Amino acid sequence: MAEILEVATTEFADKGLSGARIDEIAAATRTSKRMIYYYFGSKEGLYVAVLEEAYRSMRQIESSLHLNDLDPQEALKRLVAFTFDHHSANEYYVRLVMNENIQRGQYLSQSKIIQQLNVPAIEAIRHLYERGVKAGVFRQGLDPVDIHASISALTFFNVSNKHTFGLIFKRGKASAAAAAARRQNIVEMVLRFVQK
Repeated sequence: MAEILEVATTEFADKGLSGARIDEIAAATRTSKRMIYYYFGSKEGLYVAVLEEAYRSMRQIESSLHLNDLDPQEALKRLVAFTFDHHSANEYYVRLVMNENIQRGQYLSQSKIIQQLNVPAIEAIRHLYERGVKAGVFRQGLDPVDIHASISALTFFNVSNKHTFGLIFKRGKASAAAAAARRQNIVEMVLRFVQK
């Protein structure tokens, strides 16, 4: 099943739900459409499973960051830098999320586990934020979901809009130095937003 999910991730990220073909996924995994339908019920069922796996993978890696072992400011820096790196290295994740937003979340809303998968991410931010407030380094009154949204927005854009942004502003593929500078700027922006 892992191979089916991996191939389906590429197919859905490249072509969206409507353009993806179960025949292509079956051929690439040397299985049958019938077997895919047996495991996932339908093309839409496979698509939901791919979305769930994309979020599961992201959250699993986040949980290994050991944010509680760091002071709140360093923990926040690590989280933002990780998110930037993850999105940059996993364009398929970003494209899947973009495709599902085109669908207005219609299929993700069918998932029975998506909220559970994302609770740890918000709880990690809540915990590090509360530690920072208690230590007197973060300002009070911020919402952990809003902090998460800000991190996501700043890191997601670099991948989701790289083609149009690059074309409009005549910037080709960012050099390693430019990407590192952008990463550092985003870390700094989020930290300044949260600090006292």
